[in-house]
Amino acid sequence: MLSRRHALLGGAGAAAGLLLPSLANAQTRLQVTEGTVAPLPIAIPNFVAGTPADGEVGVGVAQVITNNLKRSGLFAPIDQAAFIEKIANIDAAPQFQSWKTINAQALVTGRMTRQGDGRLKAEFRLWDVAAGQQLTGQQYFTSPEYWRRIAHIISDQIYERLTGEKGYFDSRVVFVDETGPKERRVKRLALMDQDGANVRYLTRGADLVLTPRFSPSTQEITYMEFGQGDPKVYLFNVETGQREIVGNFPGMSFSPRFSPDGQRVIMSLQQGGNSNLFVMDLRSKSTTRLTDTPAIDTSPSYAPDGARLCFESDRGGKPQIYIMPATGGPAQRISFGEGSYSTPVWSPRGDYIAFTKQGGGQFSIGIMKTDGSGERLLTSGFHNEGPTFAPNGRVLMFFRDPGGSGGPSLFTVDISGRNELRVPTPGFASDPAWSPLLS
Repeated sequence: MLSRRHALLGGAGAAAGLLLPSLANAQTRLQVTEGTVAPLPIAIPNFVAGTPADGEVGVGVAQVITNNLKRSGLFAPIDQAAFIEKIANIDAAPQFQSWKTINAQALVTGRMTRQGDGRLKAEFRLWDVAAGQQLTGQQYFTSPEYWRRIAHIISDQIYERLTGEKGYFDSRVVFVDETGPKERRVKRLALMDQDGANVRYLTRGADLVLTPRFSPSTQEITYMEFGQGDPKVYLFNVETGQREIVGNFPGMSFSPRFSPDGQRVIMSLQQGGNSNLFVMDLRSKSTTRLTDTPAIDTSPSYAPDGARLCFESDRGGKPQIYIMPATGGPAQRISFGEGSYSTPVWSPRGDYIAFTKQGGGQFSIGIMKTDGSGERLLTSGFHNEGPTFAPNGRVLMFFRDPGGSGGPSLFTVDISGRNELRVPTPGFASDPAWSPLLS
């Protein structure tokens, strides 16, 4: 696989021939707030073909970038049919007046060129149309089969330069693929790009798989498998395809999740009528009990600094969200709204906790600040569940099951509650978990 480090030539420098303006001179900048954001009009022509054989990939790269930026809700790509200038040479400055005429505030130009050694060279430039200046430019080399990753990396560069925040497009999602009739549903662990492309299956479906979760620091997944005997918690290395058993746990175990440094896995173990939180050191395999109550404590999730964790507990009578030190100790309830709360997950930015809320016959996906204030429901429906944050903390993915003979599907929504979109998958899909940015 292409690594970000090896993909970039010349660090953060521009593609040859043009100078970068300073940030102070840049006029086009999208301010991302929690209120209503007017999407930024941006023009993305097809990338120029460096050789006649590169035309198809040039169109594909521009289309992936367009789809990424549009799905973020922060950008409004302009229909190519409106373009006045046809970009034929990205080394020359564009005709800015032609792009102003169609109200483009930013312009992306690029070129794809097949090299003598078979690799693809990808170049792009981001322009501030109003100022008539280049904002950034990069060039990359990759094997031809990784052209979609190049498009995601370019999308992240554009997103970061125009919003000031990290992008999330060069990332993957692990989920549970579901096929077959409802009473005999086959569930396989599957992996895809964040936009639904490049789906591959990690398990064969012989045993039931549940709650896959990505490590915040590596391309590793932890998940549960129910086969013969006790449920098992596995570690799966996405790059090597190797898997190992974290442990066999008597009774039931739920929701294994990594610590921020990837060195521990926290989970809920059922013992009799209650369940408590346990953490296992992956090197020593030693297990430490964190809670000891007659209640059901489950769905633990670490804060990004590893100092605290949130979890779901019915110790107050019905499922609510609590916070406690990561090493154990007194827990503080932070959810106090009507209904019950479940599946809490801490944002990688550290500012919010997402959750599922059930009440009034509805399942809602919402967020609250880490002290419980500012609760905001982002979407509601018959059955929504299982939120997971994008690496930049600006977008959530979750699954929705309409009931009946159908099955669950994946959706994204941003943290303002706007721009809800379905994520394409080959079949039914549930339990998504977002990876960190690829390295």
